[in-house]
Amino acid sequence: MGELLRDKIAIITGAGQQPGATPGNGRATAIRFAQEGATCVLVDINGDWAEETREMIGGDRSIVVAGDITKETTCQHIVQQTLDRFGRIDVLHNNVGQSKGDRATPDLDVEAWDAIMTLNLKAMFMLVKAALPSMRDTGAGSIVNISSTASFSMRPTVAYKTSKGAINTFTQHLAAENARFGVRANAILPGLIDTPMAIERRAVESGRPREDIRAERNALVPMGHMGEAWDVANAAVFLASDEAKYVTGALLPVDGGLLVKRG
Repeated sequence: MGELLRDKIAIITGAGQQPGATPGNGRATAIRFAQEGATCVLVDINGDWAEETREMIGGDRSIVVAGDITKETTCQHIVQQTLDRFGRIDVLHNNVGQSKGDRATPDLDVEAWDAIMTLNLKAMFMLVKAALPSMRDTGAGSIVNISSTASFSMRPTVAYKTSKGAINTFTQHLAAENARFGVRANAILPGLIDTPMAIERRAVESGRPREDIRAERNALVPMGHMGEAWDVANAAVFLASDEAKYVTGALLPVDGGLLVKRG
């Protein structure tokens, strides 16, 4: 076991995952946080999926709080459960997001826009709002938001990109607003990552073999292959830890050079 997050209390949203051959970002982050000594509050709308993550970590290093974070009462409940059980919040890792139903601007249903914005952005805001008072009172804390390289790169669809661009702005606002309270805020911008959400959903929706989808995505990356959820998780460990105590407002790509192609 490592020491980078020793004795820290971390809330991780999206800590469960749909079935797939590879780990998702939330599960990988929860495992790495626990390996580095953190006690993890594993949040997921699917309690069984979060419980699977808890079993991988070990029951003494985590608890599960199941719920829908698009509801403000759920966000408040998650924070209160953490404070009641552990007395403080050291890390808030916002990992939940979706792009289901996204389309080009003239083709996008308003309902799909609302669903993407609510889960990707509004839920993050509500969790941060609920957790910030305790972090400010403690005089320390790390907020890590999962954005995407899609926030900077060209995409054929509008809502997901817009939500992730807003996360970047939100993160930098939080950094400026809360620096004097000792609370840091940073964002990770994953590129093409081999996760169940990325691969399994596309395979089901397109009816195409998973390996064909992987090959296409690998070919887009300058390093020649997609990343793994562990790459995102390791970046999250750094930003959550005191090794990054002077880092706030950063937008950190984890993308194998994908954004460099813009140059």
